[in-house]
Amino acid sequence: MAEDIKTLDDLKAAVGGTEALAAAAPAREPKRDALGRSYATGRRKDATARVWIRPGSGKVVVNGKEMAVYFARPVLQMILRQPFQVAGVAGQFDVMATVKGGGLSGQAGAVKHGISRALQLYDPTLRGALKAAGFLTRDDRVVERKKYGKRKARRSFQFSKR
Repeated sequence: MAEDIKTLDDLKAAVGGTEALAAAAPAREPKRDALGRSYATGRRKDATARVWIRPGSGKVVVNGKEMAVYFARPVLQMILRQPFQVAGVAGQFDVMATVKGGGLSGQAGAVKHGISRALQLYDPTLRGALKAAGFLTRDDRVVERKKYGKRKARRSFQFSKR
């Protein structure tokens, strides 16, 4: 049988084609609660965000404050809007998020991760665009701990000859 398969087309024919593979994979079901919301957790650095999305006018509330008040820097507001722009659903969902830990940059990244995960749970057809943009992957970079005998994590104390 291994001698018969010499090209990719032969392999597809032996497996049953791409239609059989697509049919074997179960279709993703939307996950929504009784109020029509989707929930997801987002993380970045030391920050953790709990995010709920529901259909609405595009209002974003973080820790009880409007997005423009909580994330005053335009760059952080842009980070929060990215998942909606990539998915092509800008202004169609309201977001309610609570975020703890880390600084503002890490919190913005955590909310972005949570929004992306909640969007793909609400509408599984958006998963491809969000995954291609890398928004569903948790950025696991964290600050390295300080070691004893060092000034910082890796920086040594300044050498003194005398």
